[in-house]
Amino acid sequence: MTRAVADIEQEIRALPDSEKERLLRALLEELDGPQDPGADQAWLEEIQRRSREFNAGLVEGIPAEKVFADLRAKLSLR
Repeated sequence: MTRAVADIEQEIRALPDSEKERLLRALLEELDGPQDPGADQAWLEEIQRRSREFNAGLVEGIPAEKVFADLRAKLSLR
């Protein structure tokens, strides 16, 4: 038996926030697929590499204000 998505959505909206969060996490995990066992280690290595490059003066940081201003400008062109 198939229920309309609207009916399911209405039931979800009636749930307490904690249950909505639990359901959302479960659905996102299902959509994302299995966790990559090496992802955490790969991110750690990437963060360490970038930190070393920054500390050695090989790369220059960009102030957050400039990053957000540039992003706002790009989005306004759409």
